[in-house]
Amino acid sequence: MLKRLLIYYKEMYPLIPRFLLAILYFFEIYFILLLNVGKSAFSIGLQEWIGVLTIFTFLMALRIADDFKDYEHDQRLFSDRALPSGRVKKRDLAIALAVMVTITVVLNVIFMNNIWWFLFLFTYGTLMSLWFFSKVKIQKSLPLALITHNPVMMIMNFYIITFVCYKYQLPLLSLPTVLLAFTMYFPSLIWEISRKIRAPKDETEYVTYSKLFTYQKATRFVQVLTIIDILTNFILLWSISKIGVVVLLANVIWMTIQFQQFIHDPTRFNIKNRVERYTYITETTMVLSVAAHLLLQGFSR
Repeated sequence: MLKRLLIYYKEMYPLIPRFLLAILYFFEIYFILLLNVGKSAFSIGLQEWIGVLTIFTFLMALRIADDFKDYEHDQRLFSDRALPSGRVKKRDLAIALAVMVTITVVLNVIFMNNIWWFLFLFTYGTLMSLWFFSKVKIQKSLPLALITHNPVMMIMNFYIITFVCYKYQLPLLSLPTVLLAFTMYFPSLIWEISRKIRAPKDETEYVTYSKLFTYQKATRFVQVLTIIDILTNFILLWSISKIGVVVLLANVIWMTIQFQQFIHDPTRFNIKNRVERYTYITETTMVLSVAAHLLLQGFSR
């Protein structure tokens, strides 16, 4: 079983990179919120690392649940993947997930201050895995699947935001909390749509947004989301790093050019790859800007 699980994690959910991602995700929201409300004093303890573990476990749960939901579909279109190929069994993943979720639940119940948001997050994730009891209706509609499933990323953001607000006695509803909920939600939404935009010659039986709405309309929609996303980043980063804002501006100008080039000639490149590069640069800029600000703040004391 362990050997089979290692195959799965290596191919579908690399443990170390995903844990590092969970660390960056958690603390990016954590510190951007504190810096935007003028909180310069903070303490990192056990609760924060339980929060990181929660994000790590929840993303793992989403990955495994997605593989379970799409098992029959993947057997036809992605038969080389670990689960549909038979190199790992459903029972292996179910046991591994049960252990991780149990540990995460116990730690949250004992130590965390936002247990109701934790329960809301995992309840929503469970409903997703069950197709909200409307599998036939949702599965055959790509837009409906997006509307019902993608908001889970915003709920995950609120899990972190509520923890920070309760710990430091901050208002739950404020401009920084609302912007953070969206600014960490848009990248996943943009990526989810862009990965299903293809040039007409690359379309297969796999349902894509470009097949449903044309690649031009789908790309323009992603472009609008990108502009909204970067505006939220501008506002959140303005008081932290002006240099970071300039980098974000240059990045979104570059991405706008990529969108226009793809609309003009969709065979030129894969738009998903450009969106991923844009997202990496944006998130790296946010993380480095926060880190630099904290370091300078520490040196100035």
